[in-house]
Amino acid sequence: MGEKLIRVGTTYLPVQDVALAADWYTTKLEAQLNYMDDEKAILAIADQALFLVKAKQGETSNFIDSNGSERFSLTFEVDGEEKLVELQKDLQAKDVEVGPIEDRGHPGRNFVFRDPDGNKFDVWSQLSPKFKERLKVEQ
Repeated sequence: MGEKLIRVGTTYLPVQDVALAADWYTTKLEAQLNYMDDEKAILAIADQALFLVKAKQGETSNFIDSNGSERFSLTFEVDGEEKLVELQKDLQAKDVEVGPIEDRGHPGRNFVFRDPDGNKFDVWSQLSPKFKERLKVEQ
C-alpha cells in the first residue's frame, strides 16, 4: 500500500505572546516570518510551516508519558553528529535552554531544548532515508 500522507506540512504551537515568540524563533532558530497578527505568527522552518498560536496561560505542546516523564511532541533532524554538536553549541551561545547530548540506544544522538513558553523539542542527528533521497543528500 502506498503512502497516503506525504509529509507534515504544519505544526501548531501554543505561545503566550505571539510577537515575542516570533522574535525568539526568528532570532534563535533562524526561522523565516511569513505572517503575523495578534493571534498567530506563521513561520517557515525545517521544511514546514510553524504556527505560533496565542493560547491560554501555561499551555504547551508537551505531554506526560505513562512513566510520568514530560515529553516533546516534535523532533527536528540534522545531518550527522557533527551538525548536532554544532547546533547545540549555537543554541547555548544564544542562551536557549538546551539539554545534554544523549545516547538513547538507537542510531544517532539527540538533545532537547525549550522555547520561552516551555515547549520542548528534540533534535536527532539522523536524517530520515526518504528525506535524504528526496534532497539527494549523500549517504
